[in-house]
Amino acid sequence: MSSQLQAPKGVAEYVPPNSDAFLSVREALCMPARNSGYEYVELPVFEDTALFVRGVGQSTDVVSKEMYTFDDRGGRSISLRPEGTAGALRATIEHSLDRGQLPVKLWYAGPFFRAERPQRGRYRQFFSVGIEAIGSEDPALDAEVIAIANDGFRSLGLSDYRLELTSLGDSNCRPAYRELLQEFLRGLDLDPETQARALINPLRVLDDKRQSVIDQMAGAPLMIDHLCTACSEHFDAVRSYLDLLGIAYILTPRLVRGLDYYTRTTFEFSHARLGAQSAIGGGGRYDGLMSRLGGQDLTGIGFGLGVDRTLLAVEAEGIKLAPRNPLALFIVPIGEQAKSQAVRLAGEFRTNGVAVDIAYGDRSLKGAMKAADRSGARFSVVIGERDLANGTAELKDMASGSQETITLEALLPTIKARLL
Repeated sequence: MSSQLQAPKGVAEYVPPNSDAFLSVREALCMPARNSGYEYVELPVFEDTALFVRGVGQSTDVVSKEMYTFDDRGGRSISLRPEGTAGALRATIEHSLDRGQLPVKLWYAGPFFRAERPQRGRYRQFFSVGIEAIGSEDPALDAEVIAIANDGFRSLGLSDYRLELTSLGDSNCRPAYRELLQEFLRGLDLDPETQARALINPLRVLDDKRQSVIDQMAGAPLMIDHLCTACSEHFDAVRSYLDLLGIAYILTPRLVRGLDYYTRTTFEFSHARLGAQSAIGGGGRYDGLMSRLGGQDLTGIGFGLGVDRTLLAVEAEGIKLAPRNPLALFIVPIGEQAKSQAVRLAGEFRTNGVAVDIAYGDRSLKGAMKAADRSGARFSVVIGERDLANGTAELKDMASGSQETITLEALLPTIKARLL
């Protein structure tokens, strides 16, 4: 006898009733971008591997260890997307979006893939909402991007999270800091793999989670203390705009995101009740990334927000999300003729934007009313043979329990009026 098939390890599945909460979280994280002039882009789930090697960075764990990479039938190296920024910039360049009004403002949502060790909040297939604002160095745009993420979390009722903020400098000031940091690292007792990583991108060592490395890095020089005048002024302006928006933040000089392309403003949102996997979103500027991918030398800033972890944060705070599209009506037909009328009524209601379900399966009245209770519908309506003869139905308010006889013609306008 064959064993039961299961979803692959490390995949978070969302089935009813929890799937409704997942959709509510995803919609809440998308809405602030839609309200801020960002336009939707549907990106491929897989891209040429070279895009992520050039865009994300060879020294990152994402590229060196975590990507799902394979050769297609034509012998081309393809990778499932581990993040969204590289693909969004590729699409911007390929479709000449950057040749029109700037900044180009895009948002996207969907599954992403990393071959990580699965644990709660860390999945091999995970869901993110992202935005990219391309073509403007205005620090007010940095504040807008951060505010959009913050608004999404706030709209869900989240409160036990914090915003960590820093600046990673740019091509003017980072080279000198890089040499300073590498000189410091050469004096430490690091394993060969970490030493090799430090040669490619020494900032990655600041993000090392091993206590033996953390202890040695206590006296390391920090980028925030070596910003050039332009970067320092830009960062000051970003913070002043966040203050105007009333968005609290914590300066975190050692903050290093897991991708190599970040410059200047860099940020992360973390939730206090999620344990080791506390990051629920983050992002930053990526000056120079566009040109590395073959486009114009345009700056940009964006973020990725984790839908899975945000849902865990909602659950951790005990927040009850309202149903996204609650049923307005549950129709209980008694007999074949009544079923035909129920099908007609359901079609009419749905065409008019009212959510409705039917008690299928010729169940008893008692069983059908139990189904109506479980459905969560605001109203139920029972249609029997005698009702059909009179052109009426029995309408019940499921919350109050009150019942009334109503004509079939008046059913739709009555329920629409009571739903307002």
